[in-house]
Amino acid sequence: MPHAPRAEAEQSSGAALELLVHGVGGTTPQEMLGDPRTTRITGDATAAVYRRTEDVGAEQHPERHRDGPIAEAYCWSNLTSGNGARALWLLLLPFMVVNLAHWMRPTAAGQGRAVRLYGILVRLVALSLTVLLTAAACEVALDLVAWQCAGTPECAGQRSWLGFLSAQQDGWFSRPGRRLAVAASVPAALVGLLWYLSNRTWSAYEAQRPLSWDEADTVTAGADADEARDVAERSVPVRPALGRPGFWYGRRLVARLRAAHTAAGFLTVAAAVCGTAARYDRSSDSPVPAVAGFLLEAVLVLCGLVTVAVVCHRGRSERRLDNRVDRAVTTFLPGTALILLACAVVYAGWSRPGWVSTGTLPGEAAFRALALGQGLLVVLLAAVALSLYRRAPDPRTTLHGLGGPAVAMLACALGGVMTGGIAQRVADWLDGPGTPGMGAGADIAGPPVLLSWQASVIPVLLLLLLPPVIWLAVRTVRRARRMGPGIEAEYEEKHPEPGRTRQIARTRAAAALTDSAPGILGLLSTATLLLGIAAVTGSWLTGEVPGLATDGTGPFVESLAETAQSTGSWLTGFGVILFVTWGRRAYRDVSARRTIGILWDVGTFWPRAAHPFAPPCYAERAVPDLSSRMCAWTASTRGRLVISGHSQGSVLAAAAVWQLPDPARNRVALLTYGSPIERLYGRWFPAYFGRVPLEGLQRSVHCWRNLWRSTDPIGGPVRIDEGQGHEVDRGPLKDPLVYGRTTRHPLPEPVLGHSDYQADPVFAVERAALLERLGPVVPQQPGADDRGGAAQGSAGRSWG
Repeated sequence: MPHAPRAEAEQSSGAALELLVHGVGGTTPQEMLGDPRTTRITGDATAAVYRRTEDVGAEQHPERHRDGPIAEAYCWSNLTSGNGARALWLLLLPFMVVNLAHWMRPTAAGQGRAVRLYGILVRLVALSLTVLLTAAACEVALDLVAWQCAGTPECAGQRSWLGFLSAQQDGWFSRPGRRLAVAASVPAALVGLLWYLSNRTWSAYEAQRPLSWDEADTVTAGADADEARDVAERSVPVRPALGRPGFWYGRRLVARLRAAHTAAGFLTVAAAVCGTAARYDRSSDSPVPAVAGFLLEAVLVLCGLVTVAVVCHRGRSERRLDNRVDRAVTTFLPGTALILLACAVVYAGWSRPGWVSTGTLPGEAAFRALALGQGLLVVLLAAVALSLYRRAPDPRTTLHGLGGPAVAMLACALGGVMTGGIAQRVADWLDGPGTPGMGAGADIAGPPVLLSWQASVIPVLLLLLLPPVIWLAVRTVRRARRMGPGIEAEYEEKHPEPGRTRQIARTRAAAALTDSAPGILGLLSTATLLLGIAAVTGSWLTGEVPGLATDGTGPFVESLAETAQSTGSWLTGFGVILFVTWGRRAYRDVSARRTIGILWDVGTFWPRAAHPFAPPCYAERAVPDLSSRMCAWTASTRGRLVISGHSQGSVLAAAAVWQLPDPARNRVALLTYGSPIERLYGRWFPAYFGRVPLEGLQRSVHCWRNLWRSTDPIGGPVRIDEGQGHEVDRGPLKDPLVYGRTTRHPLPEPVLGHSDYQADPVFAVERAALLERLGPVVPQQPGADDRGGAAQGSAGRSWG
């Protein structure tokens, strides 16, 4: 990747600023700055930059801060763990996971077509998850409640709230089609709620325009064919992907995807309502002409194809700020789908005197087609990803480039567990003393057979994961034992304590387990795909739930099938209940809300490029905030700036530095600690944080230092250096700082792991070195304070 040579640093005014960015979990500005009196410099109640009150206007008197830089704290935790409504984002977990798969593609410079195909396949998987969620809502509301329970005297008689829909009442709403029309309001309301949340969170989180500068300097490496031609024609420097001005502003794509997914949801509900009535009209002496249903279904199919085409359209336009919005798509596509849903409701509600609801709605074929389609898309995605990886292999890339397909498969599995669990629990609640699908003693037929088969493979999947988990545990114990002599030699302890040595060794060995996550994920995804194929095949061939399909095969096989079915049904239901319980607790408990917010700190860093209903991307607000603050401060003061990021904050800091124009970047140093920028992001997102982008960042920023510990399960080295210049990494740092008790340390020093990096004296030394490397300082006036510049540790600690 070509880079302009680094310019020599200009003389500084003497003012120095440390911009602190906290990590996952968040904290308060008072804790970050070590002072109860803080003042907001810029921002709002959601995310802002704070400074000690006494330091407001400190740039006017740089001589007062010769012992260290002015400290500012950027607090962004409310973007992910603020009010209680964010706890409901747990229900959007499959959408968030599939959105991550979009960003996990292997490095592919010059492979524009393959990159576009990869993005199309991920967006199609994401679309299938929206259809799956809506189909599950239709299964519960239309099939289990309106069709089966309301049409069965035993079930409807026990539930007074179903009285107006009950077939026994013979009221206006008791007709099967009208019952379906009323029940359709539930999944339609769900789709409308998802649209509203997506639109609202865009306005609150992602509508922040990034800084704009000369677009001729913002073209990225790895661009598609059209962008590559633009680069050749204009002969401009190339920026990495995260340096594009439009990277953190995907307004057009999110609006287009939101319209398409909303339309897909409404069309799914319309197809469920219309298809049932149309099949009755074609197979009996219905007063409604069959051609009406045929025409309506044809229009639904046509609108569905248009929706798929919109999703397959070219994805993000990142090399420039894209303020255009496809008005025709965003307005008419969901509106047309809603009109078709209204037509389907009117069509199904037409009087059909002889129509009686029996059995189940034909949802089996729909769920089977969804499962097969998702499996096929994941296989194709794996083929494309593997092809991209082979063209530019990197041994640090997760699963040889298959991390994205594995995560996409995990998203499909999560979607299946959540939707299947809801259907199983509702059916179990409605069918009285019987077991769903088993027939005997049940008031209703139950959900589609495929859902029972999919639930039955969950215990098998857990058993398959048990051996590798045990192997990892044994390997960790053995590794900890082997570390003991080396730890004692490292601390040069004359009288080692076995307990203390074991504590340090166990912490280091456990921290290394993070690097084993790709293997577990690969095994989990492969097993999920194969077991999913087995579930589809079993339901297709037998047409019965596992407990009935194995009748006559022998007592042992029958008992295994029944046990797997009942255990799997319980596990899926328990999973859904667990999600709801966590969400309710987080709504009431601030500490629990912060814990759940950690999930979104990691999972919602990336923009919504695949699924518009995923939780919002906080970085589309945080990165422009940090970039604008750095630009404004360096331009107004000509001072030196160290942006200091811990954990996830280091990723935000790096992304913000990438966005800076060259004049501002020349006055900025990057200090990261406990950083997952290579260990997690570099391995899982190689196209954006792999070796080549990180080496480009190291060459483009004025100076960079990364601190890490071997006891840290998240942070690690960035594994690059500058040849004959300064190395980026320093570590592993000693943790704990002191092995045993001494007169100066009468109490055992804690093993810090991922936290409190600023408590290490190395932190202050490295920060001072970065400030010194940023450039010479204008000589002070006579009589000014000319104490040495050895920096002391800033107040506060590392925040995680």
